[in-house]
Amino acid sequence: MYKFGKAVVKLRVPILIVGILLLIPSIFGYLNTGINYDMLTYLPKDMDTVEGQDVLLNDFGKGAFSLIVTEGMDDTQVKNLTDEIRDVDHVADAISYGEIASAQIPDQAVPAELLDKLKNGDDSLIAVFFDSGTSAGSTMDAVAQIRQISDKNVFVSGMSALVLDLKNLAEDEEAKYVAVAVACALVIWLLCTDSFLAPFIFLISIAMAILYNLGSNIFLGEISYITKALAAVLQLAVTMDYSIFLWNSFEENLRKYPGERGRIAMGYAIADTLTSIFSSAMTATAVFLAMIFMSYTLGADLGIVMAKGCIFGLIASVTILPSLILTFEKPMLKTHHKRIIPDVPKLAHAITSKKAVVAFLVVFIVVLIPAGYGFMNKPVYYDFTNMVTGSNNNIPEEKIQFHTADQKLKQVFNVSTTEMVLCDADMSHPKAKEMLKRINDVEGVEYAIGYDSVKGGLVPDQLLPSKITSSLKSNGHQLIIINSQYQPSTDAVNAQCDEIQSIIKEYDPNATLIGEAPATKDLINVTDHDFVVVDAIAVIAILVILLLVFRSASLPFILVLVIEFAIMINLGLPYYMNDSMVFIAPICISTIQLGSTVNYAILLTTRYKRERARGAAKRESVERAFRFSFPAVVTSGASFFAATFGVAMYSKMGIISSLCLLMARGAFVSTLSVLFMLPAMLMLFDKLIIHTTYGFKDLKAKMKEEKLELTAGKEAE
Repeated sequence: MYKFGKAVVKLRVPILIVGILLLIPSIFGYLNTGINYDMLTYLPKDMDTVEGQDVLLNDFGKGAFSLIVTEGMDDTQVKNLTDEIRDVDHVADAISYGEIASAQIPDQAVPAELLDKLKNGDDSLIAVFFDSGTSAGSTMDAVAQIRQISDKNVFVSGMSALVLDLKNLAEDEEAKYVAVAVACALVIWLLCTDSFLAPFIFLISIAMAILYNLGSNIFLGEISYITKALAAVLQLAVTMDYSIFLWNSFEENLRKYPGERGRIAMGYAIADTLTSIFSSAMTATAVFLAMIFMSYTLGADLGIVMAKGCIFGLIASVTILPSLILTFEKPMLKTHHKRIIPDVPKLAHAITSKKAVVAFLVVFIVVLIPAGYGFMNKPVYYDFTNMVTGSNNNIPEEKIQFHTADQKLKQVFNVSTTEMVLCDADMSHPKAKEMLKRINDVEGVEYAIGYDSVKGGLVPDQLLPSKITSSLKSNGHQLIIINSQYQPSTDAVNAQCDEIQSIIKEYDPNATLIGEAPATKDLINVTDHDFVVVDAIAVIAILVILLLVFRSASLPFILVLVIEFAIMINLGLPYYMNDSMVFIAPICISTIQLGSTVNYAILLTTRYKRERARGAAKRESVERAFRFSFPAVVTSGASFFAATFGVAMYSKMGIISSLCLLMARGAFVSTLSVLFMLPAMLMLFDKLIIHTTYGFKDLKAKMKEEKLELTAGKEAE
């Protein structure tokens, strides 16, 4: 270990030069990495809803879909607007009430009740199809252009409009997230470290590692907007521990090697902390890589990026950071100030007393039961609108135009979501009419419109306008549009989708139901399974790594138990607070909290094991470990909390605010759990740890001798 540290010290100047040069391709890669704003594209490709979407695009030339609400326009104006919309690049088709009403179709061919659904007084609907996917740049450009050619009384609803507003909002806020996180973490560092300059040196090293990570995302092609928004903040929060561990060790070694011997102290500091930093980075990396096993591939997207971030953070912490510290050693030491975190010998002695250990264990058992129940019944939501606006909507209306349009659609036409059926184009007219009637009779269906809705039994195809026939029939498939009264992701719409599925399969076994509601239903099923799989893999991975690090059969289970206890509290609280979490929160938070805060437990346990191996008594070992770890754990936990809490309070995006708030609370709970529950566990299971951990041979012999002496003493009495 010391040889590596000595080599880093010797090569500090070349390391800094190479590190700075690598920033150039990193910035290029960051600027040229694509961003995906559509969360439904991460569904497994073999799902019916996803395959149906491909059929819609390939056979009909239609990808995204939107309903446009017009206010105060007569039929002619609506028809003219429809023609203008149809001329917009990447608009595949547009159908309006005006076109159907003005078509040369016998009155009996178009049911009056259907026309009534498409028009309400001076308000009308225009159905618009795009020739590219929901989140494609061309689709969003088309939505933006439609908004420009329309006046304030025209409202564009649908997922593509949501994605466009989300994109604009995210691009406006993302850089500010990093600024807020850095500012909040910096305040904690300035207070909790003992040098005014040290926090800025930490930030330079971490910022370089973040840029390397974000730049290397270009090899992934594109990343999710959630990954882009959170990656820098998360990497800062997760890897800041490494800087604090190294700095504390450097100062400790400076006291051992006073005078002009900073280089020697740094060599030993790297050697002393390399195991802790490496094991911390590997546990975090393993946990994030566990997300690759999610069927919903957004997990893999975030997991791969964050795993890279941990590795880059590790490399920077043991190469770039030591080089920077040695370069600025004198000014860093000159700006020394008293640390506000005091030494805590009395607290360490108090929490390791028998009464305290018993009290903490009682608290552990009492809290574990309700925490576990809340964890098992955690409420989640899948509503994409809520993911953008959040529960407390403080976003200016002009930034979420999709939301206004969706509300208009619901208020005026009683439509909350649109589903589509793809079925056989050769289905007979009587069967198709019967199927349409049954779909219209499903509870919550406002209306269903298809090719056979506008074609009477005696009306030849030639009398139907080509705009209508080509929109509803193509390449062996026909399209049925279903407008539902129910919101996506609700139990009501999920039951409705099941009933519609059963109906269409009776008439065409190959028929497919697609759209936001059925795709969200699939999303619910997929993520429920993913959470169990990822959580199990993450825990197993952590146990294996800790087993190798500590060479112990008991310590890994104790450490994971302490962190999982904190995770259960964090994710169980929403159940009792009646506060739903975004659907990816349980998966993301459990892995992030486990991977990042297990570092605190590793640091304390490593020192406990070292003290115990040197022959110190049980209580003395735990006390020393607590006192040594307390400043670093408090600083790391507080800075993690501050960075994520600051972003949570600033962000207007519901999903970012929600995830960051959960991370902040998780950091707080994990810090308390490690500082108070872990010492109690080490005191309680000390004998088990000694007998199941490699390297305690001398200690085992000593304990055996003490036991024999005690037994002999009792017999002599």
